[in-house]
Amino acid sequence: MRRTTAFGAAGTLITGSLIAGAIMAPVANADARQGSGSADARERTSSEARGVALAAQRAAKAGIDWQTCPADWGLEKAVTCGWVTVPVDYAKPNGKKIKLAVDHIGNTGTKKERQGALVYNPGGPGGSGLRFPNRVATKSKLWEKTAKAYDFVGFDPRGVGHSAPISCVDPQEFVKAPKLDPVPDSEADKRAQRKLAAEYADGCAERSGDMLPHMTTPNTARDLDVIRAALGEKKLNFLGVSYGTYLGAVYGTLFPSHVRRMVVDSVVNPSKKKIWYEANLDQDVAFEVRLKDWMKWVAKYDATFHLGDTADKVAENWDKLRAAAKKEPLGGVVGPAELISYFQSAPYYDSAWVGIATNFSKYVAGDAKPLIEAASPDLSDTAGNIASENGNAVYTAVECADAKWPTSWKKWDRDNTRIHRDNPFMTWANAWMNLPCATWKSKQHEPVEVKTGKGLPPVLIAQATRDAATPYEGAVELHKRFKGSRLITEKDAGSHGITNLVNPCLNERVDTYLLTGKVDKKDVTCAPHATPKP
Repeated sequence: MRRTTAFGAAGTLITGSLIAGAIMAPVANADARQGSGSADARERTSSEARGVALAAQRAAKAGIDWQTCPADWGLEKAVTCGWVTVPVDYAKPNGKKIKLAVDHIGNTGTKKERQGALVYNPGGPGGSGLRFPNRVATKSKLWEKTAKAYDFVGFDPRGVGHSAPISCVDPQEFVKAPKLDPVPDSEADKRAQRKLAAEYADGCAERSGDMLPHMTTPNTARDLDVIRAALGEKKLNFLGVSYGTYLGAVYGTLFPSHVRRMVVDSVVNPSKKKIWYEANLDQDVAFEVRLKDWMKWVAKYDATFHLGDTADKVAENWDKLRAAAKKEPLGGVVGPAELISYFQSAPYYDSAWVGIATNFSKYVAGDAKPLIEAASPDLSDTAGNIASENGNAVYTAVECADAKWPTSWKKWDRDNTRIHRDNPFMTWANAWMNLPCATWKSKQHEPVEVKTGKGLPPVLIAQATRDAATPYEGAVELHKRFKGSRLITEKDAGSHGITNLVNPCLNERVDTYLLTGKVDKKDVTCAPHATPKP
């Protein structure tokens, strides 16, 4: 789950057709069996199962007309782009439709070596997968073997980017800074944040209300099945990272016999009780743990950064920085909210460690400019700001629609106050980011019960033990639910999205699985990837 939390003034701060029967996998399997509870719910699920089968049949007949990608999409010249049409509401497949943006690059090996398309989702909710084929175009060594066998396919999920994008607030207003300090000093501060969250929920309803009831993970999974059919694939090969793992888990549940190969990396806990309120509380604790890992690393290189030779001393410098920004925003724009949004990349990704520590070090040494520039919004980057606002809108819409959220402010206040005591870095920022779900104007659904269905092949699960965004327990939970799956654990590591990092123990197993379908007889524990050095 990718989130850039600094909820305040306007939201967060932050990024040839074939015969249909030849490629149609068995009709929608478990989708028809997901209904539980009321007769209305069961009937709707059954209608959606019929709807996705019809949409996939149409997409298989239409195929995808691959063309040169628009210049402003930022893709390599070798990548081609196209569109796949899907219904907004699968229970009404002849109703309103939207077009999903997809892109692709062909396999680099021979025709005989080709095994089909590998479809990618990077997470979010709200992330675009369109840059995935660039890995082949730029000759990434990590994906060289897989690229020989597969076309690499990316897409913008419904509501994202070029796929009928949704919005909740004016993008330029969205990025303005400084925002309110997420950590409240008083009941008045809490009331102000609650008002902003309610206004954001209202903005989503006003600007994107027609789409909101249908912005669910099950619907995106159905879209994925339509894309599979449009690609001419009988079965899906899928790589999902972060929220993409939950998308994969739901797809595997709804369409188990449609899966050929599936790799999920940095796993969202798929338990119904965790989606999504509890998952966010778990995340707050894990972020605190990983922030301290980074601070220990900074202390190890005190000769370079001069921020303290112990993690406690580094933490003291962080507290001083935060207090200074609270008293008077740095450069007039960087307050505590903006600092959290910037510094949270360190717990997310090891690749951010050096850059953040360097800018932090320069600030303490008297040069505030690099830190201010890094943590400030760029109001001139209108395209980037539109993308940031859209990403946040989709994140909110999907999480709010996927599950029923607590509506009692007392519960939110009690839970976040308790967790904040020991985990102050992210807790309140995350709370305000998700609070629009408490006053959401659109339907909130029941999460899918993720489980193994008939025909589901072994799924490969990759997870670091100290991942902040998707705590390790999520991978264990999915491993239990998907029988025959294999878990590769990167021990004592915490970067998010580990299949794109150099670690031969993991990389070779991912290649082997995607190329042969084979997994180890037992789960595997790998040593951590190399830690960054200044």
